[in-house]
Amino acid sequence: MSSEDELVRQAQAGDTDAFCLLAQAYERRIYSLALHYSRGRQDAEDLSQEVWLKAYAALSTFRYESSFYTWLRQITINCFLNHRRAKSYRWHNRTSDASNENYAIRDDAGSSARGLESTLQNHLVVEKVMQVLAGVTPQQRLIFLLKHQEGMTYEEIAKELGCSPGTVKKSVSRTIAKLREKLGANQEPENYMSCAAAGILR
Repeated sequence: MSSEDELVRQAQAGDTDAFCLLAQAYERRIYSLALHYSRGRQDAEDLSQEVWLKAYAALSTFRYESSFYTWLRQITINCFLNHRRAKSYRWHNRTSDASNENYAIRDDAGSSARGLESTLQNHLVVEKVMQVLAGVTPQQRLIFLLKHQEGMTYEEIAKELGCSPGTVKKSVSRTIAKLREKLGANQEPENYMSCAAAGILR
């Protein structure tokens, strides 16, 4: 089986099947990021398609100085920023398609009462978190997702967005403060973060 670098080289040589294999490896991750950012399936599909079209067109510029996904994520961030500038989005406080699509509750016959209760609680947390993220600016939402879904450092995010690490930290702190307020004043930060990492921002 071809390694990722081999697939990239084949795709750069014009092998569309190789590019399709690369896309299959990351399409769900890119779509998930787009869905949490845009909060709508149609916008997420449009953004994802734009990412892949730009990645295909720019494939010759990939120099193997980073992983293919790191390069792809940079294109994704640029697409998000350009899309935000080109269109005026209106964010509504409603349960998003993101929570409905990726985190639907399944009442399996074998589930215990405790397991079902835990699933219900997690689903409610997902809804609340998505509602809070709908209330922050697109820039704050993108920074939060890059930090807690993508695992990027403050410095990496600052470099991608052209701002200071301090600005990134302040943005994340403000978003977390809003989340803690929505989820309950007694919610411990570490408990919140572990819930988010295991649920929405995976």
